[in-house]
Amino acid sequence: MIAKYFWDLKGDALKEVRRILRDPAHPKFPQRMATLLTRCSEPKELFSVIPRERFVRAWPRVRSDWIKRQRRSDARDWWETLYEQLVVGEPRRPARAGTDPPAFLRDLGARLKEARIERGLSQRQLALQAGLKQPDISRVEEGKKNLTLFTLVRSARC
Repeated sequence: MIAKYFWDLKGDALKEVRRILRDPAHPKFPQRMATLLTRCSEPKELFSVIPRERFVRAWPRVRSDWIKRQRRSDARDWWETLYEQLVVGEPRRPARAGTDPPAFLRDLGARLKEARIERGLSQRQLALQAGLKQPDISRVEEGKKNLTLFTLVRSARC
């Protein structure tokens, strides 16, 4: 089944990819997963190759590696959305005592929210214009997500 996605590999190289995809700790795992994800278009197909739980646990590392190698990727964005849908039902770890968002992030988020509402934009509309995801806008407005200066400027222009 995996040969369908790694058509450019034969024999021993294909066996090695199988072994790598069974071991998320392998240094080449994120790279091979990214290749698999760019060539696989259905979650059902992906989960026939690797277990869903392995995808969920490994996605943050795969995503990080993928971003380093390729800044923009529609395929990565698509799998990120699937990942977010899969983890919505998972219980979140309780916050540790004293981990409230810093006051300056809460203030910044409140100001951004006021400006968004004044302009008559929904979180989704702002996210589309700023090149972000709606949940990220929500976390920014709550002061729970830190922004890069680039993202802040991009959001402010909307």
